[in-house]
Amino acid sequence: MSTRADRGLSVALVCTALSGAVIGSVGAPLITPVATGTHVSLEAAQWTLTVTLFSGAIAGPVLGRLGSGPYRRVTILATLALVMVGGLLTVLPLPFAALVIGRGLQGLAVAAGPLLMSVARAHLPPERSASTIAAISVASTVGIGVGYPVISLLDQLSGLRAAYGLGFLLSTVALIIAWRTLPAEAPGELPRIDVTGALLLALGMLGILLVIADPSIWETAWAAGGVLAGSAAVLAVWTFLELRAKAPLVSLRLLGQAPVLRANSAILVAGAGLYLLFSLFTRYVQTPGGARYGFALPGVAAGAALIPFSLLGFAAGKAVPRLSVRITERGTYTFSIGIAVAAASLFAVGNRSLVLVLVAIALLGFAVGGVFAVMPRLVLVGVPQEETASVLSINQIARSMGMSVGSALAGFLLAATTPDGTLLPAQDGYRTTAFWALPLLAASAVIVATTRSPRRAVSTNL
Repeated sequence: MSTRADRGLSVALVCTALSGAVIGSVGAPLITPVATGTHVSLEAAQWTLTVTLFSGAIAGPVLGRLGSGPYRRVTILATLALVMVGGLLTVLPLPFAALVIGRGLQGLAVAAGPLLMSVARAHLPPERSASTIAAISVASTVGIGVGYPVISLLDQLSGLRAAYGLGFLLSTVALIIAWRTLPAEAPGELPRIDVTGALLLALGMLGILLVIADPSIWETAWAAGGVLAGSAAVLAVWTFLELRAKAPLVSLRLLGQAPVLRANSAILVAGAGLYLLFSLFTRYVQTPGGARYGFALPGVAAGAALIPFSLLGFAAGKAVPRLSVRITERGTYTFSIGIAVAAASLFAVGNRSLVLVLVAIALLGFAVGGVFAVMPRLVLVGVPQEETASVLSINQIARSMGMSVGSALAGFLLAATTPDGTLLPAQDGYRTTAFWALPLLAASAVIVATTRSPRRAVSTNL
């Protein structure tokens, strides 16, 4: 493949991933408009965001297995076609249930990310493969900064369905790009799908994600405990069967190898700390003026405040390959975590200044971009080519679960600092909550620090 063709494929993969990231972020700024526009409660409207997490996480391992060989191109195209159908359902003036189904289908865009990375690993030379995979991994960071302000503006100017129309448009563009640029794969047999394993994994993960993403279930403690216990039992059965399956959905023995296990553990913990800070910062800048703190930024302005987050996230993604050569992947990861700690500290001491808060948001974007960009290099150490998509899908699940925990933890901690009879937390509650992210970030850095540096493995695995 020529250098020009390599560059074209790299750009196409990143653009497709970026489109998917924006599609996945469509729901966040539109929860209140969905509630008012479709006449449902805010709790029900929250499902337009939660369901994308469910579908992306549950579909990831299945798509990873389908896309592990000769049917990778077909799998990606079929996935993007379903995302486009989902986008159409969100645009049409159909009942609320159709909107939720559409958002569920759009969640598959997130699950397509590992497949795009596996294309880069299989069809690009090592150096370009490494930079492309880093850019795809950090696309979610860039997508938030691009999507939030544009979607909020579209909602204000043209209404809810027009805002969702952006997701439909992007999914159409992504499908066209993928159809024109994805290379054909060598012929081979259709991968065997462990249907029983897929159903058990979906059921177990659904229970855990439900408890994490839907705080209302904790109003009945025994119900939440029962769901967690049932999910743990299902996943235990799944593990038992997967270890004995001839063609497992996920190679647990591979995931159990020290570098892979530690990388997944690290992103689970780091995702919680990073998204705790993200939830905290975005909520703080929108705090109403009567609270005597915060900046009362409206939807579009609050979305624009995330532009520095995306810009520095993109810069971090571009810098990771060079940093990894100079200070190793572990050093790059630790450096990124250190930037996140700096962001939390700056917010804690300077949250009365909008400028300093915006700087903290930008630093957090660099940290998130750096962590997400270097993670594939850490998790793919020693992973066979044919297992790339499957392993990255599990890493994506760990990241999503960590982010969900962080979001829920931010809400819980702020609620705990809200005085009785008031709607808003005390200002000190934001400082305290920001400091709660520090032990999570530190633990993540320690986990990676105990992993053997993959410097020598990069050339063969990426």
